[in-house]
Amino acid sequence: MFVVIVGAGKVGLNVARSLSQLGHEFILIEQRRSRYELLLEEMQEALLFGDGTEMWVLEEAGIRRADLVVAVTGDDEDNAVIAQLAKHVYGVPKVVGRVNNPANRKTLDLLDVDATVSASSMIISMIEHELPHHQFVPLLSLRRENMELVEIEINEESPAAHLAIADLRLPEGVLLATILRGDAAIVARGSEVLLPGDQVLCLLPPGKEKDLIRALLPGRRPEDVQAEAGRDILGP
Repeated sequence: MFVVIVGAGKVGLNVARSLSQLGHEFILIEQRRSRYELLLEEMQEALLFGDGTEMWVLEEAGIRRADLVVAVTGDDEDNAVIAQLAKHVYGVPKVVGRVNNPANRKTLDLLDVDATVSASSMIISMIEHELPHHQFVPLLSLRRENMELVEIEINEESPAAHLAIADLRLPEGVLLATILRGDAAIVARGSEVLLPGDQVLCLLPPGKEKDLIRALLPGRRPEDVQAEAGRDILGP
């Protein structure tokens, strides 16, 4: 899979590092010279300097062969432009757009973006970890696939701690996708053992959040976890 990521902030950089760990090809576009120079040694040829809203920059990045475009700049208008170009000019199969202001989510939906990232939850929980005690955080809503992507933190009391993924009793339809352990992103294979402190990215159908919390966070009421996350993610 080839992925074009526009925006090399903390979100974009985390996506790039995860893709690298998983063995996928990607290119990261950044228009801030200082940020570009800071990341050049790490990203090398996978980093491109330029404005991702400019078509010539996208074409230099190889957007015509992209399987996925991820627009995660700090500007919702730029993300909307990038998403529109990717989807409707270049025909990219999948487009993910970052939403900094929830009021702008509808705009990306109208542009037929496949998934929207809530920057408030993704940055705070997954990247910046400003709220490190939140054990359950919604990240993405994949509308077409009718799936949700959530992050859940494994603690010492969790029945999943020290068990191989193949031995877990997960709710029906739930798939563990990636384990975030320190700076590493690990593919969640059946033989992989979960450790306390691991942050696990899970794909699940809507309505399975409560079941997942009950399965992996013993002693925690789903309603309490919902309140901590600060979003109405669990439904009635």
